[in-house]
Amino acid sequence: MQLLIVYYSLYGHVAAMAEAAAEGARQLEGVEVVSRRVPETLPPEVIAKMGASEAQKTLSQVPVCTVEELAGADAILFGTPTRFGNMCGQMRQFLDSTGQLWVQGALIGKPGGVFVSTATQHGGQESTILSFQISLLHHGMVVVGLPYSFQGQMGVEEVKGGSPYGASTIAGHQGERRPSAVELEAARFQGRHLAGIGKRLKG
Repeated sequence: MQLLIVYYSLYGHVAAMAEAAAEGARQLEGVEVVSRRVPETLPPEVIAKMGASEAQKTLSQVPVCTVEELAGADAILFGTPTRFGNMCGQMRQFLDSTGQLWVQGALIGKPGGVFVSTATQHGGQESTILSFQISLLHHGMVVVGLPYSFQGQMGVEEVKGGSPYGASTIAGHQGERRPSAVELEAARFQGRHLAGIGKRLKG
């Protein structure tokens, strides 16, 4: 069973969550995890002005996803930073290129999930995941969230991301906050949960 993790990350927060999700999925026997990033649309000079050039050197080592890889996967987990309560433009452009898959019905029945990052605690984590899931539903995918069996999303003892819609992290205005232990564990749980459903559906 192949789990494809497709994400966009500017400063590395979403990439860290993607790595944790891959770790969780690999805990299941017979699961292959493939990580891919969506194409960058910002020119290097803009990325430099945003202070993300150093992070991009590492992130650029992850292969760029092709549309065909979506069709070949058994389950897909998407990761995106939030832009004004919605997915980032890079992810939107990538999804807009999947029209041929929609025509073919190539993603129908595949389980899919979403995780996100925001700058602030209330920066649109839930709205981004919920609006992202609309695209998955148009493709006929089976939407998978983060069930409350992940107890880490309960409680108010600390500032943290995570909701029944999917794992999430808070990056801070300058990207100074890294994903916390509980947020990374949420990503591991979601990756493992999605991969498990993918195994059962394929089985």
